[in-house]
Amino acid sequence: MKCLSAFKTPISEASCAVPGVLSLTPCFSGVSRGARNFLTVLTVFFSAIALSSTFAAETPSTSAATEDPLDKLLGDPVVAKAKSFEIKNSQLRAEVIRTRQMLALSQQQANADLDRSVLEKMINLKLLLAEANDADRAKAKEIFDRQWTAFKKDRKLTDAEFDTMLDTDLKVKGITRADWERQQQEQLTIVAVVQRLLNAPFTDEQAKKYYEDNVARFEEPELVHALHILLSTHDPLDPNPNPVQKRELPEAQKKAKRQLAEDLVKRARAGEDFKKLIQEYSDDPGSKQTGGEITLVRDSRSAPEEFKAAAFALKNTNDVSDVVTSVVGYHIINLLNRTPAKKEPFASLDTKTIIPKIDGTKYTIRDALLDEVIQKESPALLKRLREQQSVEIPDPKLRVDESASPTTAASGLK
Repeated sequence: MKCLSAFKTPISEASCAVPGVLSLTPCFSGVSRGARNFLTVLTVFFSAIALSSTFAAETPSTSAATEDPLDKLLGDPVVAKAKSFEIKNSQLRAEVIRTRQMLALSQQQANADLDRSVLEKMINLKLLLAEANDADRAKAKEIFDRQWTAFKKDRKLTDAEFDTMLDTDLKVKGITRADWERQQQEQLTIVAVVQRLLNAPFTDEQAKKYYEDNVARFEEPELVHALHILLSTHDPLDPNPNPVQKRELPEAQKKAKRQLAEDLVKRARAGEDFKKLIQEYSDDPGSKQTGGEITLVRDSRSAPEEFKAAAFALKNTNDVSDVVTSVVGYHIINLLNRTPAKKEPFASLDTKTIIPKIDGTKYTIRDALLDEVIQKESPALLKRLREQQSVEIPDPKLRVDESASPTTAASGLK
């Protein structure tokens, strides 16, 4: 769903991770009216604008960042070891640095025991990867390829445009494309491993109860699909990234913008190509990139109330609104179509929710029930794997209190 970039509200993110494991992916809330954000580890959505580096293996890209004169003097001690792997101090330091950077970017604060919690996540990741088989890795590769193909298609990006966007972001993050692809596929492999190890049979009775307890997740709200022109009443030279907080234009310029908006309404109603008017006049760069297309629900928090009221007041295809005034400026809306509200009837475990996957399909009741099992059973699974692998942490200062839950112990956040 495209948002009005000039006044969209940042989508909240929740870590869709196996408890106590490095974050797998952001999961998006606010999907529709009454639909709460629910965690899933079955499909991973990675934003090309907010890529997060996760576990650092022994790669050239991490060696420069972790080089320390003390290593030459004292060596690089092992901070955790098991039957099938070991983690060295340099790897831990590199991951702690990356974690602090990511917390700073999201304006979160790390606890004093961040080293300990990060090490726990690294251990848990290694434990799960050690359980992976060829089928898990093949499944991860298939999902990785399918999701990024769908990502590019949904955003109408060419391969070259996507590569430029991704490479620019990875350069800022300080990791290579090869490292990034390996990290993402490792995360998807974990999803496959946990899903396989904790998969449980579900009954139609469980599915029916989930459906009745989560009705909003099966109700698709009424949608308005439209084109949009924005004439901003804020100074484009103001460096403030928030368009609403930019200083306002002088009254004379506002008046001129208003007159232009009135003229554009007349021209649009007279039959001029609305998309050409968008390209020539709209001050919303996000709308220009998408051809001015937007999709709205009535309870959307990404658009002003005046805008939503005007959009939903349009009844017929190609109707053009009057000038709409909001805190951002003046808007003109051209209706493309309306989609009536609908409710997905209950059928079985495979009844679809309204929550979309990156590949365009929808999460099912089976997906949601499996996620509940994973969230509940993952701590016990990780404990069992630690015992099987005989995990040792030589330094007592890096050992997590085993009485704490894996989720709490591994969060590292205040």
